[in-house]
Amino acid sequence: MQQQHALKVYKFGGASVKDAAAIRNLVEIVRGHAADSQLLIVVSAMGKTTNALEDIFQRAHAGTAYAEPLAVLQAFHEQVAQELFADETPPAAVASAPATPTLDHLFAQLHGQLARVVPHDDYDRQYDQIVSFGELLATAVVAWALQAQWLDCRPLLRTDATWREGRLDWPLTEQQVLATVPPLLLRGPVVTQGFVGGTADGVTTTLGREGSDYTAAIFAYCLQAESVTIWKDVAGLLNADPKFFADPVRYPEISYQETIEMAYYGASVIHPKTIKPLAVRRIPLFVKSFLDPAAEGTRIGDCRHGLLAPAFIRKNGQCLISFESKDLTFISEENLEVIFGALAQARLKINMMQNSAISFSVCTDFGAYRLDKLLDQLRDQFTIHYNTGLELYTIKNYDAASIGRLTAGREVLLEQRTRQTLQVVCRGGSEFIR
Repeated sequence: MQQQHALKVYKFGGASVKDAAAIRNLVEIVRGHAADSQLLIVVSAMGKTTNALEDIFQRAHAGTAYAEPLAVLQAFHEQVAQELFADETPPAAVASAPATPTLDHLFAQLHGQLARVVPHDDYDRQYDQIVSFGELLATAVVAWALQAQWLDCRPLLRTDATWREGRLDWPLTEQQVLATVPPLLLRGPVVTQGFVGGTADGVTTTLGREGSDYTAAIFAYCLQAESVTIWKDVAGLLNADPKFFADPVRYPEISYQETIEMAYYGASVIHPKTIKPLAVRRIPLFVKSFLDPAAEGTRIGDCRHGLLAPAFIRKNGQCLISFESKDLTFISEENLEVIFGALAQARLKINMMQNSAISFSVCTDFGAYRLDKLLDQLRDQFTIHYNTGLELYTIKNYDAASIGRLTAGREVLLEQRTRQTLQVVCRGGSEFIR
């Protein structure tokens, strides 16, 4: 039995497990940076697996053929496993620890779930049963590569039946985690899934897209971990996404409060729900690069700092929807109540909103299925106009230079600003902002 050490939680996203070379790098990071700690490792689906599973599910839900993309996905995972274990079988799990499922077993389960998909019915519940397999597959491969214990988190992270964004039962989850995980940690590293949970009757749920960060925070909160580290393909928490903005600046240290606001507006490095459970127990969050593990990264915690460099946050795939009263009467509180209720039923999250005398506009993430549901419910009461394929940009701590940099060459459809935050819904312009 190992001597008990402080617990660290590591979270590895899809890019850090995208192929066999990336998983070997993960193994080196774990062995080189956490030898003196108990370690819980939360892993996302490999590479673009979630996107592939979404496509497969949508085909099944529409009643069309999905065998070909499913075969491609299975071949990809089997190829990665073959490259990792070319000269040996996957190592055995630690004695008396939860058994690591084989890829064959998991894909057999996935085939069975897909066969039970009912076309054109109960989209969100069925979505969770299929798309959650990305994390199950990834953790099986990573647990084998690390010779670590594999843990199915679904019986532990207890949620309600809010499909695709399960609401956590915190007291029951903490009870389940504390009863199960500490004895495993005494035997060595534990690998578990991000993004997924389960209901009381054993049905799989998901915690929201990119929810693996949140999973890491849940485990850290329940186990009162020393720290959480999220391993990314960037140098730390940056003021802009380097894929779309030139010359991003790294924040060496930043407060929980600033990070929560950035995540709320869509900063892709941190899931919006991640910070609160860590802040409650004052658990620091480190954002580090798996490409340069020795680099400083960013520390997020209970700290004070001066004025930060403007933060640029981009959300693509946006839809701007405007509702107008059909008889030219003012948009009233009663109208807004109806609109908000319909948006909630359609599960369309408002990213920005603005009202005028006879219209009310919202910017949401675009989803054809959800938009159609909204239109069906409200078109008899309102004249509705919408635009898709838009981008929503937010600047935290804006100044004149940052506004000019962002809006140059873009058609601004909607703009809103407070003392520290500017938001604009845009169409057009170059993809890369210099």
